[in-house]
Amino acid sequence: MKKSVRSLLFIAAIVGFAACNNQSEQKADEATKDTTAAAPAKPDVTKDWKIGVQMWTFNHFTFVEALAKVDSAHVKFIEAFPGQKLGDGFGKESFGIEMKPETRKKLKDLLQSKGITMMAFGVIGPKTVDEWKKYFELGKDMGVSYITAEPKKDQWNQVDSLAGVYGIKVAIHDHPRPNAYAAPDSVMAALAGHSNIGSCADVGHWSRNGYDPVDCLKKLSGHVYGVHLKDIKKFDDPKAEDTAVSKGVIKFPAIFQELKDQGFTGMFSIEQESNWYHNLSDVENTVKYFHDEVSKLK
Repeated sequence: MKKSVRSLLFIAAIVGFAACNNQSEQKADEATKDTTAAAPAKPDVTKDWKIGVQMWTFNHFTFVEALAKVDSAHVKFIEAFPGQKLGDGFGKESFGIEMKPETRKKLKDLLQSKGITMMAFGVIGPKTVDEWKKYFELGKDMGVSYITAEPKKDQWNQVDSLAGVYGIKVAIHDHPRPNAYAAPDSVMAALAGHSNIGSCADVGHWSRNGYDPVDCLKKLSGHVYGVHLKDIKKFDDPKAEDTAVSKGVIKFPAIFQELKDQGFTGMFSIEQESNWYHNLSDVENTVKYFHDEVSKLK
């Protein structure tokens, strides 16, 4: 009899322990579900991405002619470049710091009439601080978000200060070797301690310089203000020829994914530096390629 009672008590203990264990596991599962459900969804920054055209793409044409091409490609953002002749209706004036106040207003009215926004201009390399001030004044007049530039090392502090005063960021551009900013590390050195200086990531030139664009972007994470979208025919060759985006050696899906992961919210400026007189179709194809690939990102 005592043995039977002991056996029953032992069995009851085992059943009770199993029940408690199951309840603990159930609570743990519920807690995990609650935590997962409570985790905020990561915002889709690609909704803020802008596809634009660096007007250098159409540097064989006047600004007015180039703007018509941008409009026909259904692009609504541009990055202007100083020195481009304005063209019809503007006399002999060129885009730049010498433009008269009335010319600037007329140019803004033209942009507004087409629903096109000038997000940036460059690439500039002012020799003096006074010249920098004139470019910042131009940027303020035109309402740009950033200026693409290659400032001298001894200008970093003053440029950063002026950028803060005017509320316009400075995006350092990378050209092929032996340019001072050919490597991402040199850009990193410039932006250290300078909160208004970042990067204009020219993925084509990085590839010409023998650098993997994705690795470069990782180094500059959080400091990329704009991107120059171009493709080349050969990697690690400073003189490599341009080609239409997606037709060369650069792997753009990985670039887009990295920028999405970083939370980049700026503009991609198409910069086609080949087929100069007939590159509108290349721009149109790049726009389509961009939207197609961005829609596939995770």
